Amino acid sequence: MGTLRMTLQTQLVLRALLEDPAKERYGLELCELAGLPSGTIYPILARLEQVGWLDSTWEDPAVHEEAGRPRRRFYRITEDGAEQARLALAHTYRARKQPLPGWAATRPVGEGGTP
Repeated sequence: MGTLRMTLQTQLVLRALLEDPAKERYGLELCELAGLPSGTIYPILARLEQVGWLDSTWEDPAVHEEAGRPRRRFYRITEDGAEQARLALAHTYRARKQPLPGWAATRPVGEGGTP
């Protein structure tokens, strides 16, 4: 397993997957849940699968042919992936709660700060 950059978009995808960890979800469903476009979702899903946090399977061809639509790829967060995702999300949440470093703090108006 490798490391994963915890971008805001990755966090949104992980939260969507953790809503029901046992449920398989397809890409466009995750787009709706996370509020992100497919061009953002699919690279994140590929990275999550590469580090071992997700498993994916293709839909049975008979199902999509009968429905008259393209074949779907389903993603499910692994047990270890769910645990790692919860830890990573908790860590990013705690990191955001830390005070801003001195260089990032806003200055009062009149001392170079914005009104």
